Amino acid sequence: MVDICPTIDAENSEAFRKQIERVASFAHRIHIDLGDGNFTPNRLVEIPEVWWPGGVRADLHVMYERPAEHVDELIALGPQLIIVHAESEGEFGAFSEKVRRHGIEVGVALLQDTPVDLIKPALGLVDHVLIFSGNLGYQGGSEADLGLIEKVKEIKAVRSTIEIGWDGGANDQNVRQLVAGGIDVVNVGGFIQQAQNAGKAYESLMAAVKATPQM
Repeated sequence: MVDICPTIDAENSEAFRKQIERVASFAHRIHIDLGDGNFTPNRLVEIPEVWWPGGVRADLHVMYERPAEHVDELIALGPQLIIVHAESEGEFGAFSEKVRRHGIEVGVALLQDTPVDLIKPALGLVDHVLIFSGNLGYQGGSEADLGLIEKVKEIKAVRSTIEIGWDGGANDQNVRQLVAGGIDVVNVGGFIQQAQNAGKAYESLMAAVKATPQM
């Protein structure tokens, strides 16, 4: 079953709390964005201010220039998954090994112009690939570039069982195409967070997913 994950993309602790509270009653898995103000144009909530409700799975999307410098802090939060960008600096193999030793899954994200070939040698070290179609560090307002779905086929050709996520512009008008294209985890920001009724927005996405044949 495809997961619909509300995105938490806040610049400070107060905005973070409000976004968590907006989705806490229905979300079973959430996607938390972290930005260092270098890799991203703006700085997002600090690592010590990150939290989530008990019983909810949390995936951390770490948009940092040098994520390895923060690996101990990230591990201490106890997420299910830590995603770093293929375009960031540092030795990914060492980062992945350390995170996995603590029972945490590892993911790698690809910006729009980054080819799958860049990460093919590392696909054996990761549990999740995130196809990024958004605006780095900003919630809502982005459009989904559905042409990026082609990356799913390239990834699955190398490792068919890997989980693939999508980030950027997902809504009730395109979620069927994302699911039909092989996306396993649809991270949704503005469509849920900016909705008048976040719960109903989430339900509309779930209904669309259930009605869509999956790869």
